[in-house]
Amino acid sequence: MENQSNQLLIEMKGIYKSFFHVKVLENVDFSICSGEVHALMGENGAGKSTLMKILTGIYQKDAGEVFVRGKAVHFKGPKEAEQAGIAVIHQELNIIPHLTVAENMFLGRELRLVKTGILRNKEMKQKTEEYLKRLGIEIDPDIPAGELSVGMQQMIEIAKAISLNAKVIIMDEPTAALTEKEIKTLFTVIRQLKDQGVGIVYISHRMEEIFTICDRITVLRDGQYIGTKLISEVHLDDIVKMMVGRQLGERYPKRNVQIGKERLRVEGLTRKGKFQNLSFEAYEGEIIGVAGLMGAGRTEIVEAIFGINKDGGDIYVDGQKIKVQSPYDAIASGIGFVTEDRKQEGLVLGLSVRENLVLPNLDRISTKSIVNNKIEEAFVDDLVGKLSIKTSGHEQVVKSLSGGNQQKVVIGKWLGINPKILILDEPTRGVDIGAKKEIYHIMNQLTEQGVTIIMVSSELPEILGMSDRIIVVHEGQITAILTQKEADQEKIMYYATGGK
Repeated sequence: MENQSNQLLIEMKGIYKSFFHVKVLENVDFSICSGEVHALMGENGAGKSTLMKILTGIYQKDAGEVFVRGKAVHFKGPKEAEQAGIAVIHQELNIIPHLTVAENMFLGRELRLVKTGILRNKEMKQKTEEYLKRLGIEIDPDIPAGELSVGMQQMIEIAKAISLNAKVIIMDEPTAALTEKEIKTLFTVIRQLKDQGVGIVYISHRMEEIFTICDRITVLRDGQYIGTKLISEVHLDDIVKMMVGRQLGERYPKRNVQIGKERLRVEGLTRKGKFQNLSFEAYEGEIIGVAGLMGAGRTEIVEAIFGINKDGGDIYVDGQKIKVQSPYDAIASGIGFVTEDRKQEGLVLGLSVRENLVLPNLDRISTKSIVNNKIEEAFVDDLVGKLSIKTSGHEQVVKSLSGGNQQKVVIGKWLGINPKILILDEPTRGVDIGAKKEIYHIMNQLTEQGVTIIMVSSELPEILGMSDRIIVVHEGQITAILTQKEADQEKIMYYATGGK
């Protein structure tokens, strides 16, 4: 093993865990050495989060052993894991926006004068600056953390882990909301931490990152340990086969769609302070990719088409000018919108699969404003079957589904309106590789039926793999519209960074 000479920091052996008699982990092994980045991969629902929650004391294992530096441990909670040098940087960052950088850094462990209990603010600010400087970052410790970019907020979390003297840092989807520049900074920091002997558990669905930054990979499937490999000795296809138990073939399914007549035309679209006077068109059966760096205005543009914060411009569907002053107008004109943040904006997490699917479709399943249960059941059955939503039943609460199945529910509720145009904002974010492939197939099926898809994505391989044409946006302006044949990653980045 590549890290044989390095110290074994964590070893988990034969871990078992069940919830309500349902086995979620069965005989799972995992280890991490000092100075290595170890990828933990698997489809959503494979057991990755559960394993890490056992390591950090959030969950208690049913069987198995956990060793920290060779000593058997049994953490009763996260605080004990933290004291043993294990820190977690969650996908949903634990930053409190209205508190300062320094206040966030020392939250829950403030430095105080022993006798009076008065806060040692000056010392906390100095230490905050020191920890951030170790990462090559200079931020005023008095700035409210909410004013910083997500990337910088993440650096505060890493600095916090360093301040805890963490020997192991668990990073859960650390680049999900970062710009390209912030990802490069993060990778530089990860390499620095490696050099200092820190072990990093790296959980991500982005294959390109795994091959760039990781040393080893462990794969779980359906709660079982599939294997651990050196990154230098595996190919993408090997990892996919380990994750899903089969070859997935091409990552992006071939598109054989006949592009039809003009379906959507946008003229002079404007949102004050974000973009102005944008014009483009899209055709029946076409997938238009929208690419650009974070903050370029991609989401704001598709929101305006859906009637959110639109200040000016004309929208035509099938050659007819439509009035779009609200999402209600957009839906009435056959436009659906799968939002970027499925948990906050796309789903009502406490409601069932059935309730979420019928939300925008109540008029279709009602007779004289009364829901027809038979029509509703057939409607939900059809969508669950069409989209292969893995669920224990229509009444299963949506928040208990895997990320991929949650995303299918969001897509499903819009399919119910029989959309002419479907906007997909980051349709595969936080979704495993198997579910991604299923979503791509759904997109292809829709375009075969003549649906026009506008897809915003931060993943350039996805943009290139699925789009017929690509609109590139920089600071609220369209800098290029490229055909699939014209486009490559370098060209898109050139236009995304302001090239003309």
